[in-house]
Amino acid sequence: MHNVLENLEDTKNVKIDLDKEYEKSKSSFKQITKHLNLSDDYLKKYTSILEECSSEFENCKNCKNLFDCKNKLEGYCYLPVNINNTINFTYKPCKYKEVVSKKTKHLDNVKYFNTPEYVKEASIDSIYKTDKERFETIKWLMDFKRNYESKKEVKGLYLNGNFGCGKTYLIAAIFNELAKKGFKSSIIFWPEFLRQVFYDDFNEKYEYVKKIPLLLIDDIGAEGLTAWNRDEILCPLLQYRMDNNLTTFFTSNLTKEELEIHLSNSKNRLDEVKAKRIISRIDQLTDNIKMVSKNLRK
Repeated sequence: MHNVLENLEDTKNVKIDLDKEYEKSKSSFKQITKHLNLSDDYLKKYTSILEECSSEFENCKNCKNLFDCKNKLEGYCYLPVNINNTINFTYKPCKYKEVVSKKTKHLDNVKYFNTPEYVKEASIDSIYKTDKERFETIKWLMDFKRNYESKKEVKGLYLNGNFGCGKTYLIAAIFNELAKKGFKSSIIFWPEFLRQVFYDDFNEKYEYVKKIPLLLIDDIGAEGLTAWNRDEILCPLLQYRMDNNLTTFFTSNLTKEELEIHLSNSKNRLDEVKAKRIISRIDQLTDNIKMVSKNLRK
Protein backbone atom coordinates (compact mmCIF):
# COMPACT_ATOMS: atom_id res chain seq x y z
CA MET A 1 0.00 0.00 0.00
CA HIS A 2 2.85 2.32 0.88
CA ASN A 3 4.47 1.71 -2.56
CA VAL A 4 1.19 2.44 -4.33
CA LEU A 5 0.87 5.77 -2.53
CA GLU A 6 4.46 6.63 -3.44
CA ASN A 7 3.79 5.87 -7.10
CA LEU A 8 0.68 8.02 -7.07
CA GLU A 9 2.65 10.85 -5.51
CA ASP A 10 5.38 10.51 -8.15
CA THR A 11 2.76 10.62 -10.91
CA LYS A 12 1.23 13.70 -9.38
CA ASN A 13 4.63 15.40 -9.19
CA VAL A 14 5.38 14.55 -12.83
CA LYS A 15 2.05 16.10 -13.85
CA ILE A 16 2.82 19.22 -11.83
CA ASP A 17 6.24 19.48 -13.47
CA LEU A 18 4.70 19.00 -16.91
CA ASP A 19 2.09 21.67 -16.18
CA LYS A 20 4.78 24.08 -15.03
CA GLU A 21 6.96 23.42 -18.05
CA TYR A 22 4.03 23.90 -20.38
CA GLU A 23 2.93 27.18 -18.77
CA LYS A 24 6.52 28.41 -18.84
CA SER A 25 6.91 27.63 -22.55
CA LYS A 26 3.38 28.31 -23.71
CA SER A 27 3.97 31.93 -24.66
CA SER A 28 6.96 31.01 -26.85
CA PHE A 29 4.99 28.70 -29.12
CA LYS A 30 1.66 30.51 -28.99
CA GLN A 31 2.05 31.66 -32.61
CA ILE A 32 2.32 28.15 -33.96
CA THR A 33 -0.44 26.60 -31.80
CA LYS A 34 -3.18 29.27 -31.82
CA HIS A 35 -4.65 27.97 -35.10
CA LEU A 36 -4.62 24.31 -34.07
CA ASN A 37 -7.82 24.47 -31.99
CA LEU A 38 -6.47 21.89 -29.56
CA SER A 39 -6.74 22.10 -25.79
CA ASP A 40 -3.87 22.96 -23.48
CA ASP A 41 -4.33 19.62 -21.72
CA TYR A 42 -3.72 17.90 -25.05
CA LEU A 43 -0.86 20.14 -26.21
CA LYS A 44 1.15 19.95 -23.00
CA LYS A 45 2.03 16.33 -23.81
CA TYR A 46 4.04 17.70 -26.74
CA THR A 47 5.78 20.56 -24.93
CA SER A 48 9.34 19.63 -25.88
CA ILE A 49 8.48 19.11 -29.58
CA LEU A 50 6.51 22.37 -29.67
CA GLU A 51 9.53 24.16 -28.19
CA GLU A 52 11.65 22.76 -31.03
CA CYS A 53 9.04 23.90 -33.58
CA SER A 54 8.92 27.35 -32.02
CA SER A 55 12.69 27.67 -32.20
CA GLU A 56 12.67 26.78 -35.92
CA PHE A 57 9.78 29.18 -36.52
CA GLU A 58 11.76 32.01 -34.92
CA ASN A 59 14.77 31.12 -37.07
CA CYS A 60 12.60 31.48 -40.17
CA LYS A 61 11.24 34.86 -39.08
CA ASN A 62 14.77 36.29 -38.92
CA CYS A 63 16.21 34.49 -41.98
CA LYS A 64 17.18 36.45 -45.11
CA ASN A 65 18.07 33.59 -47.50
CA LEU A 66 18.69 29.86 -47.69
CA PHE A 67 22.38 30.30 -46.89
CA ASP A 68 21.41 31.73 -43.49
CA CYS A 69 19.09 28.84 -42.63
CA LYS A 70 19.70 27.55 -39.09
CA ASN A 71 17.08 24.82 -39.06
CA LYS A 72 17.86 21.11 -39.08
CA LEU A 73 16.60 20.66 -42.63
CA GLU A 74 17.73 23.52 -44.84
CA GLY A 75 14.83 25.47 -46.29
CA TYR A 76 12.20 23.80 -44.12
CA CYS A 77 10.49 24.58 -40.81
CA TYR A 78 9.21 21.86 -38.48
CA LEU A 79 5.63 22.78 -37.59
CA PRO A 80 2.51 21.28 -35.95
CA VAL A 81 -0.71 20.70 -37.89
CA ASN A 82 -4.16 19.52 -36.82
CA ILE A 83 -5.34 16.45 -38.70
CA ASN A 84 -8.68 15.09 -37.50
CA ASN A 85 -8.20 16.75 -34.12
CA THR A 86 -4.85 15.07 -33.66
CA ILE A 87 -1.55 16.91 -33.63
CA ASN A 88 0.93 15.98 -36.34
CA PHE A 89 4.34 17.43 -37.12
CA THR A 90 5.60 18.10 -40.62
CA TYR A 91 8.35 19.94 -42.49
CA LYS A 92 7.05 22.92 -44.46
CA PRO A 93 9.21 24.71 -47.06
CA CYS A 94 10.05 28.35 -46.44
CA LYS A 95 9.44 31.08 -49.02
CA TYR A 96 13.06 30.93 -50.22
CA LYS A 97 12.90 27.16 -50.70
CA GLU A 98 9.64 27.49 -52.62
CA VAL A 99 11.27 29.97 -55.03
CA VAL A 100 14.19 27.60 -55.66
CA SER A 101 11.84 24.62 -56.08
CA LYS A 102 9.76 26.53 -58.59
CA LYS A 103 12.85 27.49 -60.60
CA THR A 104 14.13 23.91 -60.70
CA LYS A 105 10.79 22.13 -61.09
CA HIS A 106 11.54 21.54 -64.78
CA LEU A 107 14.47 19.31 -63.84
CA ASP A 108 11.93 16.63 -62.93
CA ASN A 109 11.55 16.20 -66.69
CA VAL A 110 15.26 15.52 -67.29
CA LYS A 111 16.83 12.30 -66.03
CA TYR A 112 20.61 12.41 -65.67
CA PHE A 113 22.85 9.36 -65.46
CA ASN A 114 26.38 10.03 -64.20
CA THR A 115 26.53 13.55 -65.59
CA PRO A 116 28.41 16.39 -63.84
CA GLU A 117 26.48 18.95 -61.81
CA TYR A 118 27.19 21.85 -64.18
CA VAL A 119 25.29 20.03 -66.94
CA LYS A 120 22.14 20.05 -64.82
CA GLU A 121 22.43 23.83 -64.50
CA ALA A 122 22.98 24.47 -68.24
CA SER A 123 20.82 27.23 -69.69
CA ILE A 124 20.53 29.10 -72.97
CA ASP A 125 21.20 32.39 -71.21
CA SER A 126 24.61 31.20 -70.02
CA ILE A 127 25.79 29.78 -73.35
CA TYR A 128 29.15 31.17 -74.47
CA LYS A 129 28.25 32.89 -77.77
CA THR A 130 31.28 34.98 -78.77
CA ASP A 131 33.23 32.19 -80.50
CA LYS A 132 32.20 32.06 -84.18
CA GLU A 133 33.20 28.38 -84.31
CA ARG A 134 30.11 27.67 -82.19
CA PHE A 135 27.63 29.63 -84.32
CA GLU A 136 26.60 26.74 -86.58
CA THR A 137 25.91 24.46 -83.62
CA ILE A 138 23.97 27.09 -81.66
CA LYS A 139 21.85 27.97 -84.69
CA TRP A 140 21.11 24.30 -85.37
CA LEU A 141 20.09 23.74 -81.74
CA MET A 142 17.85 26.80 -81.62
CA ASP A 143 16.13 25.69 -84.84
CA PHE A 144 15.75 22.21 -83.36
CA LYS A 145 14.17 23.64 -80.21
CA ARG A 146 11.56 25.58 -82.19
CA ASN A 147 10.73 22.61 -84.39
CA TYR A 148 10.57 20.16 -81.49
CA GLU A 149 8.25 22.47 -79.54
CA SER A 150 6.03 22.59 -82.62
CA LYS A 151 5.85 18.78 -82.53
CA LYS A 152 7.59 18.51 -85.88
CA GLU A 153 9.46 15.28 -86.60
CA VAL A 154 13.13 16.21 -86.36
CA LYS A 155 16.45 14.41 -86.29
CA GLY A 156 18.85 14.58 -83.42
CA LEU A 157 22.48 15.63 -83.73
CA TYR A 158 25.84 13.88 -83.79
CA LEU A 159 28.11 16.62 -82.41
CA ASN A 160 31.80 15.88 -82.44
CA GLY A 161 34.66 18.15 -81.55
CA ASN A 162 37.64 18.75 -79.33
CA PHE A 163 37.73 18.11 -75.60
CA GLY A 164 36.15 20.83 -73.46
CA CYS A 165 34.53 22.85 -76.24
CA GLY A 166 31.10 22.69 -74.60
CA LYS A 167 29.32 20.03 -76.67
CA THR A 168 27.41 18.48 -73.77
CA TYR A 169 26.59 21.84 -72.18
CA LEU A 170 25.00 23.19 -75.38
CA ILE A 171 22.73 20.20 -75.83
CA ALA A 172 21.89 20.05 -72.11
CA ALA A 173 20.87 23.72 -72.23
CA ILE A 174 18.34 22.91 -74.96
CA PHE A 175 17.05 19.84 -73.07
CA ASN A 176 16.62 21.94 -69.92
CA GLU A 177 14.70 24.61 -71.84
CA LEU A 178 12.44 21.99 -73.39
CA ALA A 179 11.89 20.50 -69.93
CA LYS A 180 10.28 23.78 -68.87
CA LYS A 181 7.65 23.12 -71.54
CA GLY A 182 7.05 19.62 -70.20
CA PHE A 183 9.18 17.64 -72.65
CA LYS A 184 10.92 14.65 -71.07
CA SER A 185 14.53 13.78 -71.82
CA SER A 186 17.57 11.98 -70.50
CA ILE A 187 21.34 12.49 -70.63
CA ILE A 188 23.64 9.53 -70.11
CA PHE A 189 27.40 9.60 -69.81
CA TRP A 190 27.98 6.56 -72.02
CA PRO A 191 31.29 5.15 -70.65
CA GLU A 192 30.01 5.16 -67.05
CA PHE A 193 26.59 3.90 -68.08
CA LEU A 194 28.22 0.80 -69.57
CA ARG A 195 30.34 0.27 -66.46
CA GLN A 196 27.10 -0.18 -64.51
CA VAL A 197 25.80 -2.94 -66.75
CA PHE A 198 26.04 -5.57 -63.99
CA TYR A 199 24.27 -3.45 -61.36
CA ASP A 200 20.90 -4.76 -60.18
CA ASP A 201 18.99 -1.77 -61.56
CA PHE A 202 20.71 -1.61 -64.96
CA ASN A 203 17.83 -3.22 -66.88
CA GLU A 204 15.44 -0.66 -65.44
CA LYS A 205 17.75 2.21 -66.46
CA TYR A 206 18.28 0.70 -69.90
CA GLU A 207 14.55 0.40 -70.57
CA TYR A 208 14.09 3.97 -69.42
CA VAL A 209 16.71 5.50 -71.74
CA LYS A 210 15.64 3.25 -74.60
CA LYS A 211 12.11 4.67 -74.53
CA ILE A 212 12.63 8.27 -73.38
CA PRO A 213 11.40 10.71 -76.08
CA LEU A 214 14.63 12.73 -76.14
CA LEU A 215 18.05 11.21 -75.39
CA LEU A 216 21.66 12.38 -75.35
CA ILE A 217 24.33 9.66 -75.43
CA ASP A 218 27.28 11.66 -74.16
CA ASP A 219 30.91 10.88 -75.03
CA ILE A 220 30.32 7.85 -77.21
CA GLY A 221 33.63 6.42 -78.35
CA ALA A 222 35.32 6.98 -74.99
CA GLU A 223 34.06 3.66 -73.60
CA GLY A 224 36.13 0.53 -73.31
CA LEU A 225 34.59 -1.39 -76.19
CA THR A 226 33.54 -5.03 -76.01
CA ALA A 227 31.61 -6.94 -78.64
CA TRP A 228 28.90 -7.52 -76.06
CA ASN A 229 28.27 -3.88 -75.10
CA ARG A 230 28.32 -2.94 -78.79
CA ASP A 231 26.05 -5.74 -80.05
CA GLU A 232 23.79 -6.31 -77.03
CA ILE A 233 23.54 -2.82 -75.52
CA LEU A 234 24.22 -0.12 -78.11
CA CYS A 235 22.83 -1.73 -81.25
CA PRO A 236 19.39 -2.71 -79.81
CA LEU A 237 19.13 0.70 -78.15
CA LEU A 238 19.67 2.53 -81.43
CA GLN A 239 17.48 0.11 -83.36
CA TYR A 240 14.56 0.66 -81.00
CA ARG A 241 14.92 4.42 -81.11
CA MET A 242 15.19 4.42 -84.89
CA ASP A 243 12.12 2.16 -85.30
CA ASN A 244 10.07 4.36 -82.96
CA ASN A 245 11.24 7.77 -84.27
CA LEU A 246 12.71 8.76 -80.90
CA THR A 247 15.01 11.77 -81.14
CA THR A 248 18.59 10.91 -80.24
CA PHE A 249 21.71 13.04 -79.78
CA PHE A 250 25.36 12.04 -79.50
CA THR A 251 28.49 13.86 -78.42
CA SER A 252 31.96 12.56 -79.14
CA ASN A 253 35.58 13.56 -79.55
CA LEU A 254 35.56 11.27 -82.59
CA THR A 255 34.26 11.87 -86.08
CA LYS A 256 31.82 9.24 -87.34
CA GLU A 257 34.64 7.73 -89.39
CA GLU A 258 36.83 7.48 -86.29
CA LEU A 259 33.90 6.10 -84.28
CA GLU A 260 33.42 3.38 -86.89
CA ILE A 261 37.05 2.32 -86.48
CA HIS A 262 36.62 2.34 -82.70
CA LEU A 263 33.49 0.17 -82.95
CA SER A 264 35.24 -2.27 -85.30
CA ASN A 265 37.82 -3.34 -82.76
CA SER A 266 36.81 -5.56 -79.86
CA LYS A 267 39.20 -7.96 -78.17
CA ASN A 268 41.45 -8.39 -81.17
CA ARG A 269 38.50 -9.00 -83.48
CA LEU A 270 37.78 -6.81 -86.46
CA ASP A 271 34.00 -6.45 -86.82
CA GLU A 272 33.70 -3.94 -89.63
CA VAL A 273 30.20 -5.01 -90.69
CA LYS A 274 28.80 -4.65 -87.17
CA ALA A 275 30.45 -1.26 -86.77
CA LYS A 276 28.95 -0.10 -90.08
CA ARG A 277 25.50 -1.16 -88.85
CA ILE A 278 25.89 1.05 -85.79
CA ILE A 279 27.03 4.01 -87.87
CA SER A 280 24.15 3.55 -90.34
CA ARG A 281 21.71 3.79 -87.43
CA ILE A 282 23.42 6.93 -86.13
CA ASP A 283 23.21 8.38 -89.67
CA GLN A 284 19.47 7.74 -89.75
CA LEU A 285 18.96 9.28 -86.32
CA THR A 286 21.09 12.41 -86.66
CA ASP A 287 22.47 15.32 -88.55
CA ASN A 288 26.21 15.84 -88.18
CA ILE A 289 28.16 18.89 -87.02
CA LYS A 290 31.83 19.20 -86.16
CA MET A 291 32.61 21.93 -83.63
CA VAL A 292 36.21 22.85 -82.96
CA SER A 293 36.37 25.60 -80.36
CA LYS A 294 38.40 26.81 -77.42
CA ASN A 295 38.71 24.51 -74.40
CA LEU A 296 36.35 26.08 -71.86
CA ARG A 297 37.53 23.82 -69.05
CA LYS A 298 41.01 25.35 -68.82
